[in-house]
Amino acid sequence: MAELPPFQTLIDEHATEVMAVLRGAVGREGAEDAFQETFLAALRAYPSLREPHNLRGWLVTIAHRKAIDHHRARGRAPVPVESVREEAVFDPDPDDGQIWQAVAALPLKQRAAVTLRFAGDLPHEEIAAALGCSPEAARRSLHEGLKRLRKEIA
Repeated sequence: MAELPPFQTLIDEHATEVMAVLRGAVGREGAEDAFQETFLAALRAYPSLREPHNLRGWLVTIAHRKAIDHHRARGRAPVPVESVREEAVFDPDPDDGQIWQAVAALPLKQRAAVTLRFAGDLPHEEIAAALGCSPEAARRSLHEGLKRLRKEIA
């Protein structure tokens, strides 16, 4: 097995070519960020690299993947609009305030579970992570809180 050259040597030998590939793939504006991400990813993977024979191809592959990531991220970016239509906000259910007052009176874990589930729309696993407990315990806190709310509101 051949020995890997120092990482700085790799950068010195292939930086110009990697930058050219990225400029062609993402344009001048995104090339510098993608270049940095490429070499950071390469640096992380470099110690475990087994075959040092085609380092140029390895770097270009990483650059290509970072270009794809760049385009995906741009596809998820918000699109600017000229103006946002303003709409009046109203409370469709006037009894909502009563419900949240009852929620506020629940014991801490039940209150947190109910709030995270219904105000935050979180699944049980994320509620458990937020509360620092198991998903089963989060389910139980939510269940007990809802049971108590049904008694008080009904």
